[in-house]
Amino acid sequence: MNLSHPLAPIQIQVKSDYLEDQSIPMQHIYTFGYQITITNMGEQPLTLRRRFWQISDDNQQVETVEGEGVVGQQPTLQAGERFIYHSGAQLKTPYGQMQGHYTFEDEQGSFFSAPIPAFLLSIPRTIH
Repeated sequence: MNLSHPLAPIQIQVKSDYLEDQSIPMQHIYTFGYQITITNMGEQPLTLRRRFWQISDDNQQVETVEGEGVVGQQPTLQAGERFIYHSGAQLKTPYGQMQGHYTFEDEQGSFFSAPIPAFLLSIPRTIH
């Protein structure tokens, strides 16, 4: 992943869940929800300007998603502040992963990258 800006002092935590009620396995539709918690660990306000995602399924099919902000917002996080949002993704396989980065801007107009480590999208396993 090519990060074109210096790293932002941002902490990112992810929780993902399989959404069985929104999935249709017989049609190869597997829906996953995820919660992202973004924390500004720095000393100055930062505004989330852009997102970039690579979503890959178990067939090695990769979808790239990028755009302004997240869930229709470009939140400004003050020092120590958190922003939490929920979103989702659909795969054609029961397993996959997502990774990417956010681009933040400070009050002086400088841009910073915050990598989002890969996280698993997976249906729960049943142990017999």
